[in-house]
Amino acid sequence: MSTWWQYLIIGAAIFIILLIVLKLSKRDFKIEANKLIGYLGGKDNIVSAECNMSRFKVILKDVSLVNKDAIEKLGAKGIVEIDNQLKIIFGKDATQLKKYIDDII
Repeated sequence: MSTWWQYLIIGAAIFIILLIVLKLSKRDFKIEANKLIGYLGGKDNIVSAECNMSRFKVILKDVSLVNKDAIEKLGAKGIVEIDNQLKIIFGKDATQLKKYIDDII
């Protein structure tokens, strides 16, 4: 009977560690959306934002205010600039970021 309790305790400890690791690895999209807005020159610089699968398209008043290096460090896989708009490739996270950005702007 004592081995059964040991296995139960070890199993519970592994389960708790797994939950902690999952919680720490989960991205906080609210924080990232706020950072992205700042890197795009602030919410007053954003005219409109759209999401198309893995791409986040944003039309800006002034593209010179954008910090492209910081956006790439945030997880962008690529940035394409055309006139006053940016197409930022975020992969599967684009939709989540767009959702939180809509709540902010």
